[in-house]
Amino acid sequence: MKIREIIQHLESVAPLEYQEDYDNSGLIAGNAEADCTGILVSLDCTEQTIREASEKKCNLIVSHHPLIFRPIRRIIPENGVGRSLIKAIRADIAIYAIHTNLDHIITGVNASIADKLGLVNRKILSPKGMDPSVGSGLTGDLKKAVSEQQFLRDLKTAFGVPVIRYSPLTGNQVSRIALCGGAGSFLISNALQAGAGFFISADIKYHEFFSGEGKMVIADIGHYESEQFTVDLLHDVILEKFPNFAVLKSGTLTNPVNYYI
Repeated sequence: MKIREIIQHLESVAPLEYQEDYDNSGLIAGNAEADCTGILVSLDCTEQTIREASEKKCNLIVSHHPLIFRPIRRIIPENGVGRSLIKAIRADIAIYAIHTNLDHIITGVNASIADKLGLVNRKILSPKGMDPSVGSGLTGDLKKAVSEQQFLRDLKTAFGVPVIRYSPLTGNQVSRIALCGGAGSFLISNALQAGAGFFISADIKYHEFFSGEGKMVIADIGHYESEQFTVDLLHDVILEKFPNFAVLKSGTLTNPVNYYI
């Protein structure tokens, strides 16, 4: 099977035109016409991920975050991106990224988060164009309303996080949840308008925690932590089409953030 066939399937699920203008989803490096020996799926593409792919005889890495996010002028070993590209090219490993286009489908990254919370009645929080099933963020309802303290406990358990940063509690019961995997503070106003009692995301800045207006709790669970189940999602998406092919989940922990507790 050609690497091109894997790419065609991924892009049938999450078309490249769904990505944001600033993004760099698609084939980052490698030959799409090469025979595929195995696929390693990961959240990030790093030197360690490339080494893991080589050891496991996989010549295609499918990562959520693009290895090249901003334009680069040189491929030199003085930085991690350069070293990673050199290693991948030498090992003849192709690198494919499926980033905001996967974020923007209703069955994508945010659906994985909603699954862990058991949300029903799901809708895109900020639709992109006229299609209500494509856009940023997600809203959904808990099957049963709970207290804010209980929801925080449930959230911490579901995502296995050591800490949650959150804005002041409102004292209300929680039923409607808004969320966005990764950096989603641009959706806070949308979450308020949707009547959410909680907005779950990551990379929230200090002043943005004031934006709940006493009506909604803003919870930052961490960027990696919010998207950690994307690896499972990609694994399942590829296996659904190619059930007898070698599709492996990366065992490399790529989270650059550590917590001292």
